[in-house]
Amino acid sequence: MTSYPRRPLAAALAASLLGLMPQGVQAQGTSQPLTQSVSGRLVLYTSQLDADAQGTVDAFRARHPGVAVEWVRGGTSALIPRLRAEFAAGSPRADLLLIADSLTMETLKAENRLLRWADAPRGGVPAAHVDADGFYWGTKLITTGIARNARAPMPITAWADLADPRARGLATMPSPSVSGAALIHLYAIVQNPALGWGYLQRVAANGLSVRGGNGAVMQSVAGGEKAFGMIIDYLPIREAAKGAPVQFVFPAEGVSAITEPVAILAGTRNEAAAKAFVAFLLSREGQELAARQGFLPADPAIAPPAGFPDPETIRVMPLDPKRALAEAEDVQRRFAIMMGH
Repeated sequence: MTSYPRRPLAAALAASLLGLMPQGVQAQGTSQPLTQSVSGRLVLYTSQLDADAQGTVDAFRARHPGVAVEWVRGGTSALIPRLRAEFAAGSPRADLLLIADSLTMETLKAENRLLRWADAPRGGVPAAHVDADGFYWGTKLITTGIARNARAPMPITAWADLADPRARGLATMPSPSVSGAALIHLYAIVQNPALGWGYLQRVAANGLSVRGGNGAVMQSVAGGEKAFGMIIDYLPIREAAKGAPVQFVFPAEGVSAITEPVAILAGTRNEAAAKAFVAFLLSREGQELAARQGFLPADPAIAPPAGFPDPETIRVMPLDPKRALAEAEDVQRRFAIMMGH
């Protein structure tokens, strides 16, 4: 088997996911100290699963009981069009955005839609996981690898294995038009010289199916409808701990990764409470919450959940964000045609 060099997770994310793009004048936030007495109402748009979104809001409100939080859950590809329609109508509802990927945040940043908080307290979260200009902050690390059903007809160690004839018709993945993580994963594969469009063509010819979001892929693999699924790490790791017949594989060629960043919208009606929410997610308490929820925390000082390897052993595929944004429309169109969508 081909030997692939290891690329530590922190270094890879710093080089690939959080590269900055040239910006013009940005929306500025006023400096407001965080206190325990914040109150009022917040609206959070998030791509977290329902249980995680509710758990995050509950934990925040335990610290700040005077804040009422309404949360709206949807895939990034559904939330952003909704937000843009609200921008166009001049009445955005959201105060906060907690979504899958930094590329979407970069786009909103370039459009002056995010509030700048240059001195946000990030606790032990490394600088590599936050926007250097202070417009968004990574809250955790979520990789995309392969879920394998225990009854699969073959072992799997690499992305290339999904093109094996023994895996014909047995693999699935989330739709990049639904899942932000899947979209980042598509960009990473396209940019990987060892994979690229040739690899995607091979797995498409081998019967790779594209369906819904990561939850749909999880159900398909855990239920035995499919043997393999390209999927974000925490779902199969979490379900395996509950007894589901699945395992999560970190492929030899590497994984793609997102940081689930949080940002404050420039038009927030409750800046103090929004900042308190961001500070909570980045605090040790917030990072420990992420670990309890089954995620790799962004703060390397917080122990990862059971079932995860040492983060330093995880190899992340490089991603050039400028190239990804420049090629986004063509890549998505070509992929949809390839998969018959």
